[in-house]
Amino acid sequence: MRYQISGHQIDIGEALQSHVKTELGDAVGKYADRPTNAQVIFSKRAHEYLCEATVHLSTGLNAKASGRGTTAYTAFDDSREKMEKQLRRYKRRLKDHYKDRKEPVEVYGGASYILAASEDGAGDSEPDTLQPMIIAEMEAQIPSLSVGEAVMQMELAGAPVLVFHPEGKETLNVVYRREDGNIGWIDPREGG
Repeated sequence: MRYQISGHQIDIGEALQSHVKTELGDAVGKYADRPTNAQVIFSKRAHEYLCEATVHLSTGLNAKASGRGTTAYTAFDDSREKMEKQLRRYKRRLKDHYKDRKEPVEVYGGASYILAASEDGAGDSEPDTLQPMIIAEMEAQIPSLSVGEAVMQMELAGAPVLVFHPEGKETLNVVYRREDGNIGWIDPREGG
């Protein structure tokens, strides 16, 4: 597994990098057969250290966890425990979904935009223009997954919504977490 370990405005020493590689490799290795790479970012907010870890699996899924602690080591350990819990919870589902998959998940490119929020925050006033202000434009990846795999990817990544291309269909679909805790699925009808 390839590791990218960095600090956001803090220095990361060799000892912490070695600890991350050993512990994360052991934790992920128990539950995922073929992790390809891991990205771990440390930062500090006031007196607290933050650690965000993302592990990319060869199946195309991503597991993401973040942790906090009074030291960088405790923040990483918190993040590692959360990731290990996620992967343990979904190990059976990962095996069921990917036992017949010979190729990794196919990914398509797309555009992702971040729009500026209203200045007053209330949203009650009439906008000056109907054209929203775009404050960021990025590349997005749209995976080709089954609905079950899309729900699992959304939960593993901790995302509220996931846009995906269903295998064998021409349209894009969306799965999202509803306010009642259930999962919603948007499947536009083709030709309708």
